[in-house]
Amino acid sequence: MQSYDVIVLGGGTGGYVAAIRGAQLGLKVALVEKDRVGGTCLHRGCIPTKAYLRSAELLEAARKGGEFGVVAPEVRLDFAQVFARKEKVVRSLFQGVQGLLRKNGVAVHAGLGAVEPGSRTGDPVTVRVQTAAGEERLTAPKLLLATGSRPKSLGLPIDGRSVITSDEALAQATLPGSVLIIGAGAIGVEWASLYADFGVEVTVLEYLDRVLPTEDEEVSAELAKLLRRRKIRIVTGAAVQPESLEVTDGRVALSARVGDEVQRYSAEAVLIATGRDPVTGGLGLEHRPSVQLGRGGFIQVDGFGRTGDPAIYAIGDVAGGGLAHVASHQGVIAMEHLAGLHPEPFDPHRVPRCVFTRPEVAAIGLTEAEARAAGYQVRVGRFPFRGIGKALVHGAVDGFAKLVADADGGILLGAHLVGPEATNLVSEAGLALLANVTTTELAGLIHPHPTLSEVLGEAALAVEGRAVHA
Repeated sequence: MQSYDVIVLGGGTGGYVAAIRGAQLGLKVALVEKDRVGGTCLHRGCIPTKAYLRSAELLEAARKGGEFGVVAPEVRLDFAQVFARKEKVVRSLFQGVQGLLRKNGVAVHAGLGAVEPGSRTGDPVTVRVQTAAGEERLTAPKLLLATGSRPKSLGLPIDGRSVITSDEALAQATLPGSVLIIGAGAIGVEWASLYADFGVEVTVLEYLDRVLPTEDEEVSAELAKLLRRRKIRIVTGAAVQPESLEVTDGRVALSARVGDEVQRYSAEAVLIATGRDPVTGGLGLEHRPSVQLGRGGFIQVDGFGRTGDPAIYAIGDVAGGGLAHVASHQGVIAMEHLAGLHPEPFDPHRVPRCVFTRPEVAAIGLTEAEARAAGYQVRVGRFPFRGIGKALVHGAVDGFAKLVADADGGILLGAHLVGPEATNLVSEAGLALLANVTTTELAGLIHPHPTLSEVLGEAALAVEGRAVHA
């Protein structure tokens, strides 16, 4: 039996960041990971997908080079090199994470961990780890669950070739000629964007009435318009019928009810992008019944990551986090709290949401509809990228910035962008939300010229009806 101050179960973004923070605080930390530290984000999610999207961005820029006076005699996609570069980026970051854990003295146990029976709520936790060499037993007063999530399958048989999730899509060394994407959330539209740039024929089937259904309606409408302009077929209100799936002669066909009709769709592959399920099975949580699961099977936690069991915390996807930067932020909060510090609790209102399509989408805070539903009297300011000099210089003028403010005090409630570098620009709005800045104060910030950041200054002025370049 090996004793620690805290055991972290799961070495993804949230888990390894939490483990490092615990070690920085002087705690003796064990990190249990069944696969590779870095988790889904590094190996099967954020990083490899964004490596593909970067290649897609450069490919499109090269195709448009003539507009800038940069003429290439032949522009073509070498997907083998795209795949190899993705692997190189992931490998480099993986080695970096391993080095950080060693540097901070975190004890990494490679294996599948589960809580042992025999203890009561609040007692120290014993974890049994099944390793390649046998079995290890670890004990600690505190356990931090960071076991993440896995893609949903909709009941469709994932075969890794014709029916895939993002996991299998990233493992494929070749591209399909055509693809049906089920789901138009962040994962679905990102894959639609990169596949289309790579020359794949794309059809997106979304059950709800718009793409990015949790984002601001104007942003959703703008992105859908721009994706359709790129010949991406988008079908909303489409209820896919899993039982209709047929795989024959290298093609996949399935049906979806759209309105009063059942439509049939066919492609070389189906990519399921309908969300993710928490990984809670096999963790031995039945032995600590005070750890409660809520809607969707996610572990219920408070703002510090505490479950109903004082000895057990949970963070990230398994607790409904859904984003890598949420997991790492929650991991720091939880580790500091269990170490006896007094961190600020997690505030979901301050989480930036980023979608790396072309063009990008980013948001933070309340949508206009959410603000009105919450009882605010709101004022809204919008400004198009077409009115920003740097956007014209870049040749990327589609989209806009939209700010939602409280009409009474002018406090910024939400920011929503669709356009070039939106995922970088949103951090300014995040700081404004954190500091309870008014749109008048945001408009008073001197934005350097010419930069894309000027779109936020103009949108802030537009809230008060005084945008200069409108």
